[in-house]
Amino acid sequence: MNTAPKKLLFVSANRYANPYPVYPLGISYLSTYLLERLPHYQIRIFDFNLDSPEAFRLTLREYLPDYIGLSLRNVDDVNFYSQESFINGYKMIVDMVRETTKAPLIIGGSAFSIYPRELFSFFHPDYGIHGEGEESLYKFLLSLDSGTPDLTTDGLVYLEGEEIRVNGRKQFIKTPDLNFDTGLLEFYWDKAGMVNVQTKRGCPYNCIYCTYPLIKGHNVRTLDPEKIVSTLRQLYEKHQVNYVFFTDSVFNISNNFNVELANKMIASELPMHWGAYFSPHNLTFENLKLFAKAGLTHIEFGTESLSDTTLKKYGKHFDVDEVVRVSDYCNQAGVYFCHFMIIGGYGETEETINESFENSKRIENTVFFPFIGMRIYPGTVLHKIALEQGIVHATDNLLEPVYYIAPDINYDTLKERADQTGRRWVFANEDVATAMNRMRQRKRKGSLWHHLKK
Repeated sequence: MNTAPKKLLFVSANRYANPYPVYPLGISYLSTYLLERLPHYQIRIFDFNLDSPEAFRLTLREYLPDYIGLSLRNVDDVNFYSQESFINGYKMIVDMVRETTKAPLIIGGSAFSIYPRELFSFFHPDYGIHGEGEESLYKFLLSLDSGTPDLTTDGLVYLEGEEIRVNGRKQFIKTPDLNFDTGLLEFYWDKAGMVNVQTKRGCPYNCIYCTYPLIKGHNVRTLDPEKIVSTLRQLYEKHQVNYVFFTDSVFNISNNFNVELANKMIASELPMHWGAYFSPHNLTFENLKLFAKAGLTHIEFGTESLSDTTLKKYGKHFDVDEVVRVSDYCNQAGVYFCHFMIIGGYGETEETINESFENSKRIENTVFFPFIGMRIYPGTVLHKIALEQGIVHATDNLLEPVYYIAPDINYDTLKERADQTGRRWVFANEDVATAMNRMRQRKRKGSLWHHLKK
């Protein structure tokens, strides 16, 4: 094998920072994995949250990468009120690459995993990798170095003649290491007040609108708890980071693993606080107390509705009574919590919306974050429903935002009805970022939405 030094440039294209910028975790996992196995490689990360297009063009000219890995996080802001698309901004980056270098361009990231064919067709990269990227990218780079690209690589997307080929995925990893880029870490710790870490990948649930199974798969893989604690120790002792957000699709699955991880975190005696996405399902008070002892301070529940009828339509696996009970657990355990909601999704009616508003009165000391309608993504159950109802057509690539909006709903009165509940409802067109940024400037760390409570 040719062991001459190779230069790889990872590019984080994400510039969306509302309510705060998000650390490019996927690239950190990739670079850590590759550097362990390709020590002769030089790897640099360019992040568009930190630097300008002009700086990117200069990096391409001066660094002269052999390969470029472009990570696309989202295709739009998933906000019905603004419907901001990021596609043209990504196209600008691709164009700069093509104008400046002949290095092979490989696209990946969560957005590409949802739209592998569509984005490959739109951007015309040399290759793409959908889904989990570490092992696939490692093997594919080896094949490129040898002069014969391995077109059988798991998750590879490539052009064969005039046809775009999308390889399936058969293998997954369970023990990825994670090191952080110091410059990036300082920026995101300062601006976001938290750093992201994974404890597991994959989601077993079947919510009709959700893309997590498309990105990470249904098969849940728990990561090595010793390595997770080692990462937390590295963050605290080397970088003085004391708040992390576990970015699992749902934290409280695989609870035997979660208990083991929590106990190891307690034994580490690290003063680390953390938050995570949770489901209102599969969470006992005993588990919650243990997690709180291990540093849990914030829970973001993917609740979506407080109507049993709508929960069933959305493909949820819990009911309203369970949501209320688990919310009470949080208050008893002293853990901040909020509920993310979807108003006007598939099957929603005026009656079910009123049920949600009425049932919200049963939950104290929280914040509700409602989003209007459901963003339609290819490959989801919602997409099939939208096709059947003629809302979208088979030829629609859905790269630009398209929403399923339940008919016969008085959307103009939603905020007024929410206010009448006496609970704090923060709609997506409310300016939260300004208040959050003020608190960040006062060096407040961690999730700050609990300050929005009434």
